[in-house]
Amino acid sequence: MKFGTVPLEAAQGAILAHAVSVQGRTWRKATVLSHEDIADMAAAGIAEVVVASLDAGDQDEDAAAERLAAALAAAGIEVRPAATGRVNLHAAAAGVLTVNRAAVDAINGIDPAITLATLAEFARIDAGQMLATVKIIPFGVDGALVQRAADIASASSVLAVHPFCARRVGLVQTVLPSIKPSVLDKTARLTAQRLERCGSMITSEMRTAHQAAEVAQAVADLARDNDMVIVFGASAVSDARDVIPAAIGLAGGSLIRVGMPVDPGNLLVIGRVGNADVIGAPGCARSPKLNGFDWVIERMLAGLDIGDREIAAMGVGGLLMEIETRPQPREPRPRRAVAVDAVLLAAGRGQRMGGPNKLLAEFDGKPLVRRMADTLAASKTRAVVAVVGHQGERIEAALGDASARIVANADYVSGLASSLKAGVAALPPDAAGALIVLGDMPGVTARDIDALIQAFIGARGNAIVRATHAGKRGNPVILPRALFDAVSRLSGDTGARHIVEGSDMEVIDVEIGPAASLDVDTPEAMARAGGVLAE
Repeated sequence: MKFGTVPLEAAQGAILAHAVSVQGRTWRKATVLSHEDIADMAAAGIAEVVVASLDAGDQDEDAAAERLAAALAAAGIEVRPAATGRVNLHAAAAGVLTVNRAAVDAINGIDPAITLATLAEFARIDAGQMLATVKIIPFGVDGALVQRAADIASASSVLAVHPFCARRVGLVQTVLPSIKPSVLDKTARLTAQRLERCGSMITSEMRTAHQAAEVAQAVADLARDNDMVIVFGASAVSDARDVIPAAIGLAGGSLIRVGMPVDPGNLLVIGRVGNADVIGAPGCARSPKLNGFDWVIERMLAGLDIGDREIAAMGVGGLLMEIETRPQPREPRPRRAVAVDAVLLAAGRGQRMGGPNKLLAEFDGKPLVRRMADTLAASKTRAVVAVVGHQGERIEAALGDASARIVANADYVSGLASSLKAGVAALPPDAAGALIVLGDMPGVTARDIDALIQAFIGARGNAIVRATHAGKRGNPVILPRALFDAVSRLSGDTGARHIVEGSDMEVIDVEIGPAASLDVDTPEAMARAGGVLAE
């Protein structure tokens, strides 16, 4: 192929290398210049252009890309139309991609003009997702080079989509006093979501004591009617003779491997009982974030072999993003003082009250919002941020000289989320946790606040702490710094409850009695609580 600047009169039939604009007329890049184009350009005063001219035996960029893509096509792969020397290949169904790296390298080594890029091997792909792209760099390329690339592609299974197969999966979870039912429920829900993305489902769940004999019985029972059994242990596996590996043997199965070179995910167990694969899930699989458990179940559900050799080969690239909330991170967290700052939410309109501002109601001669600020000041909170909005000047006046920093939320009408975001954003950078306090909870005492903070400190700032009444969730709640980013993404009338329920962090409930659920949204509730509404 020839490329360069030529006199305009010699450019007919050549490919325009760069767009040309003059006198309101534009000739786009890659235009094949016709006799009329040459005449119009000459009339516009153009004397020379940069063009590409194909030699005998060359193929234009689109034809070359189509030729190689056709050789790469296989079952489950859709080839899209060529454009500007590019052909994209997409998955026809969800599954796992395998790639012959040696063949890809050989194709890319023929000539820099011919390129093939793919997703990583064993990538999980959705139906319709692009998995590879062929791009011819110049406007044309020697047809013999294209043929060499096509021959390599035809002789090798370069790309393959292994579609997910619907599998029946049994779930076993072991129980210890330290594991709350809510954690088990959340684990089951997240596991079901993982499997659903791969076209499979949980058929039944069994919960047992964390003892090998009981786990073995549950695994044996579920293995009879399922293709796979997943076991979550209440305690992490530390040896091939530990509860889950031992249970596989007691169930009459074979243990394939304990441990994998992927982190998070190191403590995974795989085995087989009857015709069912058995996976001892690592603790990080209780999180929705990517970990080694995902790699294993995705390949299994796509029908790919996954045994000792395949897991041993996962080390390169196996250092995945850390899951900050797991109990044993890769690097120890630095020890520092656990400081808790309070966010007092006092910006709402209180529409259910029907007129008067409930935060200005008097309790023992003191406005409710001031009463809440003084309660926080008397507790072990380090500092208080009061978020104001509706009737902001009146709320500030009621706060008076309270030990609280005022933050105005001009967007308070959009809902609770804006106030929550404004308050958390105003906290100092060393705040380990944000105590979220509603401004209309007159029953909460400094002693209640201190109990929440003590639980948070006991968890070293790595748990959500929530007030409860008779076991039912309530307020206030402490959010650890790890969730501050999640707060910044809230919108509308969504509050901290949404974050608590969507997080994989441990939730510590602290019983404080009726105060956790006592708010004063209506005149009747205010009167029962002993408050006097101001006009």
